[in-house]
Amino acid sequence: MISYEASTYEKDKSFEMFQQAEAVIPGGVTANIKHFAPYPIFMKEGNGSKLIDVDNMEYIDYSLCYGALITGHGHPKIMEATIKQMQQSGTIIFGTPHELEITMAKKLNELYPSMEQVRFTNSGTEAVLLAIRLAIAHTNKQKVAKFEGHYHGGLNQVLVSVNPSEEAAGDAKSPSAVIESSGIPKEQHHQTIVLPFNDIEATEILLRKHKDELAAVILEPIQGGFIPADKEFIHRLKVLTTELNIVFIFDEVKTGFRVALGGAQSIYDIEPDLTTLGKVLGGGFPIGAVGGRSDIMMQSAANAKGDVFSVGSESEQTENIVFHSGTYNGHPLVLAAGLETIKLLEEEHLFDILFSHTMHLRTRLENLYASHHIDMQTIGSGSIFNIIFTKEPIRNYRDMWKADTSLREEIDIELLNLGVYLKPLNRYSMSIAHTLEDIDRTVKAHEKALNNVLNKKFQTAK
Repeated sequence: MISYEASTYEKDKSFEMFQQAEAVIPGGVTANIKHFAPYPIFMKEGNGSKLIDVDNMEYIDYSLCYGALITGHGHPKIMEATIKQMQQSGTIIFGTPHELEITMAKKLNELYPSMEQVRFTNSGTEAVLLAIRLAIAHTNKQKVAKFEGHYHGGLNQVLVSVNPSEEAAGDAKSPSAVIESSGIPKEQHHQTIVLPFNDIEATEILLRKHKDELAAVILEPIQGGFIPADKEFIHRLKVLTTELNIVFIFDEVKTGFRVALGGAQSIYDIEPDLTTLGKVLGGGFPIGAVGGRSDIMMQSAANAKGDVFSVGSESEQTENIVFHSGTYNGHPLVLAAGLETIKLLEEEHLFDILFSHTMHLRTRLENLYASHHIDMQTIGSGSIFNIIFTKEPIRNYRDMWKADTSLREEIDIELLNLGVYLKPLNRYSMSIAHTLEDIDRTVKAHEKALNNVLNKKFQTAK
């Protein structure tokens, strides 16, 4: 594999702010995903497809808050919807049930028929927490199975084998459970079974072996938002989990509304037992949702005799109820923004245009790198994709080890200097705000970035 000289950038105010942040915030960021070397870029404005950093440089944004902003930054109709909600209600939040909760739940049931009943959370991570808790209560089994390379938030049970090294990953047919964080109690290290994605034969062996322990199988139907499951794999997995009394959970936090209005499950024509949503659903605000079979969801139904918050109530009955609460669950401002986002996405031909623009960018980038005789492919679905520097097929996490990530990272850093924003090595997300002019500028920036990287390589080789 070719070794490339590290690229850098100079963002004076971002560097200064990062130094200030490090003094008061551990590592200088409030979420680890926001960090990248040599230091993250601090932004101050966003509009449509653009971001402006604190050094006043403009970028075409392909991160879009890691996919959440499918309508782009500051869409006027979403801004209007949130302001209108505050003005009409006279408050920011009620702390009680309100009508928008019903409206959004009905809309999700319409778009995702598998979501017979719905509960709202404040993030995708919280949604996964509730889904797993429901599954354990429903099956009275204690362990969870996830797939290698899949990310489901920062929970102890699923922060396992998200990005394991080749040395630690173990056998491809029976991957090792690699804990991805310190601070997870040792007794929990054996509570998660790791499965090989897109290998139904090996997966079936593991599920049958652990069937009496497993409450749930959770997966991203499109790993990382860009590696799709084989259709046969998904359908056989559904049949298998049903047979073994294992709750089948689709984590559609990344794919919900991005690959289709009805998520990946509408593409695969399948109804999981539970679905988790987030990101796009909030229209730029924090949100999560869990929905699924009524018999599973009803385990969280509150009643007067099982209220953990009521002093003197028959609290012993709470053990028969799946606890789920949160002061900001179903926040009216968030639901107003989310409903307006869905309304925009339901406009005729909008998805056709968005997906067409995404494929146009993918095709032009593939043609550009091919013209330089560099093995590169774009992989993804709908409005999200990733750039992979290898000609080998990519069907799971381990296949990514074949890719030239050093070249990809070098180009990504050069692109930051050229006004294209994406955290290095991350997937591309498109929005309805991206234009053909944006695409043209992006392709030209890629060409210049590639030439800069190759020129550095040749200079180093002299």
